[in-house]
Amino acid sequence: MPTMTRRAALRGAALAAAAGAGLSLAACSGGGEASEEGSERDATQVVVSMTPASEPAAGFDPLVDWGCGEHVHEPLIQSTLVRTTADMSLVNDLATEYSCSGDGLTWTFTIRDDVRFTDGEPLVAGDVAFTVNGIAHGEASACDLSMVEEAVALDGRTVEIRLNKPYNALLYTLAVVGIVPEHAYGGDYGSNPVGSGRYVLEQWDRGQQAILVANPDYYGDAPLMERLVVVFMEEDASLAAAESGEVDVAYTAATLVDSLPAGYELLRCESVDSRGVSLPMPAAGGTRTEQGVDYEVGNDVTCDVAVRRAINYGIDRDTFIDNVLDGYGHVAYCVGDGMPWYSEDMACGTDAVRAKGLLDEAGWEPGEDGVRERDGVRAAFDLWYPSGDSVRQACAEEFANQMAELGIEVSPRGGSWDEIYARQYADPVMWGWGANNPNEVYNVYYSTGSSNFSGYASASTDSYMDRALACPTVEESFGLWQDAMWDGAAGCAPQGDAPWVWFANVDHLYFKREGLSVAEQKPHPHGHGWSLVNNVDAWSWD
Repeated sequence: MPTMTRRAALRGAALAAAAGAGLSLAACSGGGEASEEGSERDATQVVVSMTPASEPAAGFDPLVDWGCGEHVHEPLIQSTLVRTTADMSLVNDLATEYSCSGDGLTWTFTIRDDVRFTDGEPLVAGDVAFTVNGIAHGEASACDLSMVEEAVALDGRTVEIRLNKPYNALLYTLAVVGIVPEHAYGGDYGSNPVGSGRYVLEQWDRGQQAILVANPDYYGDAPLMERLVVVFMEEDASLAAAESGEVDVAYTAATLVDSLPAGYELLRCESVDSRGVSLPMPAAGGTRTEQGVDYEVGNDVTCDVAVRRAINYGIDRDTFIDNVLDGYGHVAYCVGDGMPWYSEDMACGTDAVRAKGLLDEAGWEPGEDGVRERDGVRAAFDLWYPSGDSVRQACAEEFANQMAELGIEVSPRGGSWDEIYARQYADPVMWGWGANNPNEVYNVYYSTGSSNFSGYASASTDSYMDRALACPTVEESFGLWQDAMWDGAAGCAPQGDAPWVWFANVDHLYFKREGLSVAEQKPHPHGHGWSLVNNVDAWSWD
């Protein structure tokens, strides 16, 4: 009997699973060429596979997490006040103009008067205020608008967003906040969204697929791609769907790129989807309480700045790219490498001699087993990663191998997120972060930032960020963000406090059908999903 290959087995299992779930991809085939059966594919639509996690649990509701949650993207079904371009410049969408008050606390937007929701009602300033207030004061929202005091419609075309602190990075968040109609918003909005964007939700089969069609009354340029079919499936099923020609774009991973199906090309999208390790700065023994839960705080190894700096200089980032990501990534030194607010001072080349010298000078001496010690403390710690993520596991193991060369013993520990969160302030964790927004830098490095797992607290870094957020334009803030990372004397850079070590931005990889023209992509944020189709309206078939 012939031996069945792994690819064939996966393909058969995935297609069987799809059939068992009642999913008929054959009815969704895209492209402009004839299928194997000889019928013409629909040249006005595209079929894209995404991870199951890309399916919005609460539906297509911006007041929960559609577009503006952890994995940000343009909401497509709804319009936004502003949008970002491929180079991360801000351009108007609903807004015709906007300005900020001198104290940085009031943003005023004038909106277009030719926009209607798909139920025929006009979009007015009151809808903008309703949406912003709903997110800012709603308990269900995954979007952070905590800096908003209130949004007020001054008239039908003018809305003020009043802040409780200067925060110009609000604009980047507003670029993914879809505006919902106050008159048509209710409990079932996520399943039956009414919007004014480029597309309308035609069908949503939970756990299987979502179908979006062009909005005939859209105020902007009519979408070139009239129909978008998104199918939600696991990685192996995505490969099988491409091999059988059932999807036009299939997400994949570096470990599967050698399985490129006939008739497809590899689409490689650069990202700011960063992989890095938090290095707790306090000494062990502390605790902190959040929402009634007590967490251990501190680590007796990483609390030494010499260790944190040595890790940053001792790590070989190119080896991560080559060995773990098979070349499908770029070295990283921060969240947001290459963004306008990124500082080149975060970059540091591999220098094992310098790294070992830092440890020697700090009194960390090699023991009989090669692991360094100081005052009875071994240079050893656990490194946590989510057990279901094979790439982060491989990163953790590579990290451990490289640290052993410095005399630091790292023990990779796979676990559930509940287990990881319990240790997030005491042990290093292999994280994935990254967004097209300086908010990410703020959350990771500001003393009270929501992602400040290292416990970093710097008055100068906080001051630079506060001043950056108070600038009347975001363009004026970029230099201050860079100073927050390193001003020549202090900062979170590797030569400074080094509270994190970053090593890679992972490329987002897809199998794309030949003949499909995908428009220029923005750097993809963390998360492998809807950000790909931010500009699906500009895609076309050759």
